[in-house]
Amino acid sequence: MRITVTDKFLWDIYNLLSEAGNILDSTFKYPTMYNSLPGPKNPVFSRYRKERGTREFNKLIYYLKKKGYIKVEGLRNKRALLITKNGISKALKASFKIERDKKRADGKWVMLIFDIPQKYKKSRELLRSILLNLGYKMFQQSVWVSPYDILENTEKLVQMHSLDKFVKIFLVEEI
Repeated sequence: MRITVTDKFLWDIYNLLSEAGNILDSTFKYPTMYNSLPGPKNPVFSRYRKERGTREFNKLIYYLKKKGYIKVEGLRNKRALLITKNGISKALKASFKIERDKKRADGKWVMLIFDIPQKYKKSRELLRSILLNLGYKMFQQSVWVSPYDILENTEKLVQMHSLDKFVKIFLVEEI
């Protein structure tokens, strides 16, 4: 499956930030060197600039800022890139596209059950859209299953959108 440059770039940034520390914490606190990417000397930036050219790279950064996937802010008198909650969400969705059809080695299925009250209807719709993007299939109205190795991505997205109090995730041997 072909992945867009935007998705690949966000996934590369996500991986780089993940190596430096807990990326989920980075979306909820003031930027530090552990959750931001310093400008021109960044290896991801250098690679994309070299592959696509400076002009195309600048267009990519502009597009990502415009869509709200990244922010560029001053940090210690230098410019730094911060990946937003939407950017992390898009990167995790991209990771599933990259690793598509990678079924769990142990043959187990990921089962997600949720019960989101009616007053949080938008959160319920958000969760369903996340599950579809990750490759889950509806088993029942609020029970979704997947044979893919997406447990970690699911947990991260559920936590990031503060849905963990409504969701239970299980590993099941058979459906």
